[in-house]
Amino acid sequence: MSAAAIAAPMTAQVRAGAVPRSAQVHLLNAPHGAQLFVVDGSRLYDLPDAVADAFRAALDRGDDAVARLVASSGIDARHAIDDAPLAPMPAHALSLAIAQKCNLGCTYCYAQQGAFGGPQRQMSFDVAKQSIDLLVGGAEPGAKVNLAFLGGEPLQNRHVLREATEYAVRAAAGRGVRIGFSITTNGTLVKPHDADFFEEHGFAVTVSLDGPAEQHDRLRPLKNGRGSFDLIVKQIAPLVERQRKMQVSARVTVTPSNANLPETLDLFVDMGFHSVGFSPLLRAPNGRDEMATYDLDAMLEAMIACGLAFEEHVVAGRRYPFLNMINALRELHRGTHRPYPCGAGAGYFGVSADGELAACHRFVGDEKAQFGHVSTGIDVERQRAWLAARHVHAQSPCGGCWARYLCGGGCHHEVLARGRSACDYIRGWLHYTIQAHGRLARLAPHWFGDAP
Repeated sequence: MSAAAIAAPMTAQVRAGAVPRSAQVHLLNAPHGAQLFVVDGSRLYDLPDAVADAFRAALDRGDDAVARLVASSGIDARHAIDDAPLAPMPAHALSLAIAQKCNLGCTYCYAQQGAFGGPQRQMSFDVAKQSIDLLVGGAEPGAKVNLAFLGGEPLQNRHVLREATEYAVRAAAGRGVRIGFSITTNGTLVKPHDADFFEEHGFAVTVSLDGPAEQHDRLRPLKNGRGSFDLIVKQIAPLVERQRKMQVSARVTVTPSNANLPETLDLFVDMGFHSVGFSPLLRAPNGRDEMATYDLDAMLEAMIACGLAFEEHVVAGRRYPFLNMINALRELHRGTHRPYPCGAGAGYFGVSADGELAACHRFVGDEKAQFGHVSTGIDVERQRAWLAARHVHAQSPCGGCWARYLCGGGCHHEVLARGRSACDYIRGWLHYTIQAHGRLARLAPHWFGDAP
């Protein structure tokens, strides 16, 4: 039976199984036996049938009964996360909006065609240099930092991108700091010499592509209305061909009109991308193409179909670079648990073309998430207030959700702009990936040591 045929009934089971019943544990049923996910600390246990039955009964009685059973079962119940917010810290990653302008006219652009609601502008090398000095100067020798280039379309300011990269290499070497580079591009302006440059410096290159040509062209046309898919595929060919130190990934923004994810995944894997990832469109400044609840239900089924294909490939010993699945399995395997969804406003900041520091690249130009300027450094008091306010324990209704330390409360930008519209989708995806982890741990345990 195909992955698509299995996905529909499995998705119905996953949705029912993912409903929160306890803030402390999550019980997952599977043909090979039940699994218990302990929320605080993200610990997974395979349960004998009798113990699983005891937990089912305890879940019916409430959290006090669950707590007593956890204690009597010898399960590690140490607290890993408390109410204390992270302390303010130096930046360890910056994304530079080096070109707040774009040559595409994407229907849903969070950056409002790259300009973030203001006039189009480009970052000067002086602002880029101040950003790098802030990043590298705050790092201890031997530490790893990352410098990302975004926009708009960052290759519209290619000269500063190159000059900043070369300066950053020298600055990091002088301080004994390791530095990595990344860029997110629409791909239309890539030249062969860009591929050489990105390979030389080991860039992680993310290309924004929204599916096969017809779907992509509707969502991401050129400013003149013409489609951009064929142009992008032609322009990025040198990137895909030359990637060794460089890694070239495709990022798909999922809307109601491009939700055939298995087809897109196979298309992009066959094109030679190092990885392919999907992200639902939850917030667009103009409200266009946002995912409603029923769209997210359909996306979950499509994601599970992709995940089942991934499982099939892994068991057969074949590489299948479905990034969402790889990341979820990695985090589950190492027991990732966190009180925030990402490093935004902690060690990661976005930098506007004028040098203003924002919580992340999506908050550029947004007054409620500003943290100073690269010339004067991070506003520590604003950072402290942000970290206290955005801790998952300060979010509602996260307190009763078993997935809270895996998702960290959801993307700050999306939650602040639209609320928690994707919680059921997130829980469903995590429930499925926990079950998949159990299957692969039995059928392909080598993957967890070999995973890219």
